[in-house]
Amino acid sequence: MNNKILSIGAVILFVPLTFGWAVDFAGNWIAQIPGSQGVIKTVFSFKVDGTKLTGKVITPEGDTPISEGKIDGDEISFVVKRNIGEKQIIQRYRGKLAGRVYGDEIELTRELQGGTGEKERIIAKREFPLGDYDRPVIKELRPR
Repeated sequence: MNNKILSIGAVILFVPLTFGWAVDFAGNWIAQIPGSQGVIKTVFSFKVDGTKLTGKVITPEGDTPISEGKIDGDEISFVVKRNIGEKQIIQRYRGKLAGRVYGDEIELTRELQGGTGEKERIIAKREFPLGDYDRPVIKELRPR
């Protein structure tokens, strides 16, 4: 009898905890990305609808929408297409939740389509407190 009560109690306590650990990529993720002109503060601003990931990548030069965004458990993938002059640059991103506190960072790899095949590692940190889709961090990127 005691074992049955303990088992039921464990289930009652465990089930809410599993829902509390649900993966949520929605919101702003901030990264410092080295470039040819120095470090660029970049914001990945994500919206989630089930397993579909949408949003944009925000840099001081402007916003670029993401496409082909997918979520699979604690992993994401998406594509960013940028036009530089008459040339289109396609960047493929893959990422997984990580961090000292699980879920406060995304470890991303970025691969340039048609490039050398070399992958660049990027760490994006969750914005705390959680802001709206494109506020307040984005205001910091744009000089007034």
